[in-house]
Amino acid sequence: MTAHPSDGSVEASGRMTGQVLVVDDDALVCKLLEARLGKHGFRVAWTTSAETALQRLDADAVDAIVSDVSMTGMSGLELCERVAENHPDIPVVVMTAYGTLDTAIGAIRAGAYDFVTKPVEIDVLVVALERALQHRRLRTEVAQLRRTVDDVAGFGDLLGTSTPMKRLYERLERTAISDAAVLILGESGTGKELVARALHRGGRRRGGPFVAVDCTAGPEALLECDLFGQSGGFTDAEREGAFQRASGGTLFLDEIGDLPSSVQPKLLLALQERIARPLGTDRAVPFDVRLIASTNRDLEASVEEGQFREDLYFWLNVIRIELPPLRARGGDILLLAQRFLDHHAQHVGKSVMGLASEAAARLLSYPWPGNVRELQNCIERAVALTLDERIGVDDLPEAVRAYRRSHVLLGGDDPSQFGTLEELERRYILQVMEAVGGHRTRAARILGLDRKTLYRKLGRYVAERRATS
Repeated sequence: MTAHPSDGSVEASGRMTGQVLVVDDDALVCKLLEARLGKHGFRVAWTTSAETALQRLDADAVDAIVSDVSMTGMSGLELCERVAENHPDIPVVVMTAYGTLDTAIGAIRAGAYDFVTKPVEIDVLVVALERALQHRRLRTEVAQLRRTVDDVAGFGDLLGTSTPMKRLYERLERTAISDAAVLILGESGTGKELVARALHRGGRRRGGPFVAVDCTAGPEALLECDLFGQSGGFTDAEREGAFQRASGGTLFLDEIGDLPSSVQPKLLLALQERIARPLGTDRAVPFDVRLIASTNRDLEASVEEGQFREDLYFWLNVIRIELPPLRARGGDILLLAQRFLDHHAQHVGKSVMGLASEAAARLLSYPWPGNVRELQNCIERAVALTLDERIGVDDLPEAVRAYRRSHVLLGGDDPSQFGTLEELERRYILQVMEAVGGHRTRAARILGLDRKTLYRKLGRYVAERRATS
């Protein structure tokens, strides 16, 4: 029989509490901790034996354990090992009178979540327990999330088995259960809206609406009306804004980097006050949304150049998710190509089974500046044109067929073939910029340069090109 813990609870103050089992062979210590932890909202049971503690785990609901290290009979470290083996979801906070690094390392290796030193400072122990219970609660929610995801091959409608995508899935699973604002960064065509919808479906607001607003669409006045709504006049009916329509769910602001500067302060004020003010009225309309924004722009550079408000950027950039470009996903290219092939072949009623080996090689070598969207269009075209059961090279678009990789190479023995160090640096920097889709902040990280140095070099290259043209 196993315990059925309650995963802790949250007080009105926002502090995590729960059922704590104290294990110490000194009954006075147990009673003292029972009294002090009780004042902080924890429900406390105690025992002076590690063996008895293990028995109670099989019968009682326990959210966390506080255990001494040195006890008669079974030690606290052995108790940690047994709990980690049989009840891995229950965190253990260890108390040690020694406080040495070796003791701490031994406790963590034995499976302890954290450790505190004796004599125990109750505030320190309370913080350790709150962290342990929060960690446990999040682990439980992530486990539940994994069981409810329909597409076990990925996350939502995302597909891929490459290392960058596996890292992305892990990040999305942790992010979905939060209500914090999310900023999704990625090149055009990488699937930013797919990610936003997957976060919505995997989160607590899945039963609410998902409302998407394209920040590049239409004139500024129309965008403001779409965001905040408009009060009805004598002839016009009142129009609800996106904040109202998304209340209780998720609001997705696509391509937030293109938001007009005149709208940025109004958006910031709405987010700070959690109130939308429809155009044509002073009426305040409260809303409750989870905000997800996306952009293919380098927002940090836009902030430095004065094109995007820094305070709005910080408000949006609570959880940052960077989507990998398709060229960095390796074999995912063929996995996605096959999915698109099957879909479009079925749609047009053609018996197209797969890719010829040479066509597959061309797909893998092409850099896909348009990412997944470009790949889908490529396969749709190839399925429409092919006369065979397998897509061949001739069925692919000219850009894919004719592409040849260009690299900065050093080779040969003829000194005349070498360029100057400055020229090699210029070519390499421009090659990296092309590889990251013009994202200067990311390129600076790859090159090991600060952004200002990179901007200065890029500015010089542009000036040199203009002078010679």
